[in-house]
Amino acid sequence: MTPMDELARRLPELALRTSASDLEHYGRDWTRRWTPSPLAIALPSSTQEVQGIVRWANEHRVALVPSGGRTGLSGGAVAANGELVVSLEKMNRALGFDPVDRILTVQAGMALEAVHAAAQAQGLIYPVDFAARGSCSIGGNIATNAGGIRVVRYGNTREWIAGLTVVTGTGEVLELNRGLVKNSSGYDLRQLLIGAEGTLGIVVEAQLRLTDPPPASQVMLLALPSFEALMQVFAQLRARLTISAFEFFTDRALHHVAAHGAQRPFAEDYPYYVVTEFDGDSPDAALEAFGTLLEAELVVDGVIAQSQAQAAALWHLREGITEALARHLPYKNDVSVRIGAMPRFLAETQVLLGREYPHFEVVWFGHIGDGNLHINVLKPEAMENADFVHECGRVTALLAQSLQNHGGSISAEHGIGLVKKPYLSSTRSAGEVALMRGIRRAF
Repeated sequence: MTPMDELARRLPELALRTSASDLEHYGRDWTRRWTPSPLAIALPSSTQEVQGIVRWANEHRVALVPSGGRTGLSGGAVAANGELVVSLEKMNRALGFDPVDRILTVQAGMALEAVHAAAQAQGLIYPVDFAARGSCSIGGNIATNAGGIRVVRYGNTREWIAGLTVVTGTGEVLELNRGLVKNSSGYDLRQLLIGAEGTLGIVVEAQLRLTDPPPASQVMLLALPSFEALMQVFAQLRARLTISAFEFFTDRALHHVAAHGAQRPFAEDYPYYVVTEFDGDSPDAALEAFGTLLEAELVVDGVIAQSQAQAAALWHLREGITEALARHLPYKNDVSVRIGAMPRFLAETQVLLGREYPHFEVVWFGHIGDGNLHINVLKPEAMENADFVHECGRVTALLAQSLQNHGGSISAEHGIGLVKKPYLSSTRSAGEVALMRGIRRAF
């Protein structure tokens, strides 16, 4: 009897897939850099089946790759060496809502957009949000401590996780924190699992904190004359408005989104753009802020959305970038520094990439309001992918050194995965890495 036959015998209700199309589909994420080669795809429907899979894998020394929506960009959900993919997509239900604690309990395979809908049905919101909301899973969000577009106001995923149910690498089920607000009874293992990319266990359920909807918001798009104006615009708007999002992108990003079907917002082209969302209870304050920025020559044009449809169209200019760039097989850097260090880091990085990528198109965008910058290097059509990745890796090593000098991180919100593993030492000391290895062994 083969190991797979044994797994099927132990868990007769477990869905197992081995077709070539399934192996390819479930064996990779959005990086598209590795050739998927999983052993098989397991789709458990319960925590007990996840336990059974983990115990079987321990006995037969089979590596596991937990899998959510596979929208990741760091190779964290890639199965290229005969691993068993454990897809949580069948565990996708809301399990209950506590109106007193305002906690929504969901299975890990539930899509973020479905979580938003379940919260809205209770008159509340789950505030973590980003463009992949329709396909990413809450388990994947937890695994990478996902941030997204409203971190300025609400923080990252970890701020909204009240409790977790996890299957560890030994097959033990842990219920972590159990929704408590105060719990000083030792190590907070819940927070240790958040951002661990599935290396310490498989999240099967999550207790999510919900909150009140914010006041009606407004969305404003600004055109900027220079890179140097970015942080000054952010500082002035933050001082005058209650900001929930502050996102920037370049003219090249707008070019690709427009080519992908979006409508250009202005008659003229400008080098840099900011889309910001803020509480709409003081519309005069927004107009005054815009006037001040215009007078100071920090912005050169702008528009405030007059309807929800127009607000969605303005947001699409930012949220549509990743999809618009996908056909160019971009090499992605997802980095962060303290907001206070951002101006100097931005200037230094611009010089670095201009020098090292003279013949490549580089598309910038990011969450400037929380110090997170996305750098997308587009592959020339005539260049072999292996050569392109090698060249980008060489430059990423230089970028990692710059991040180390500025006290930054090589991964702001996408995780380390396979892509960024060689650069981990720029963010974490040897002592930290040794401790993380020890923690993983313990789990």
